Amino acid sequence: MSATVEDITINYEEDGVLVVKETGKEILSKGAWTTIIFRYQNWDKAKSEYGKDLFTIRRYQKRQGEYIPKSKFNISSKEQAQSIVDALQSWIKD
Repeated sequence: MSATVEDITINYEEDGVLVVKETGKEILSKGAWTTIIFRYQNWDKAKSEYGKDLFTIRRYQKRQGEYIPKSKFNISSKEQAQSIVDALQSWIKD
């Protein structure tokens, strides 16, 4: 858990290997409830390399001075990410 929004990460290590590598982070909102979108890659053990770019949107709630993960939405591909961007852009134009 993290005390500040800036300290929140999705990096995850197992047996000395960084299996989830955060490659980007945008804080969408701050406060008692915080929303962050992350860009990341998973370690492919069979290939000994990181895979394709993935994206996740996560919500955290601050309780007793620590941010606790509450929900997440994983974007499964660049195509799905582009569809989300396109939909949002068309809606905010109205």
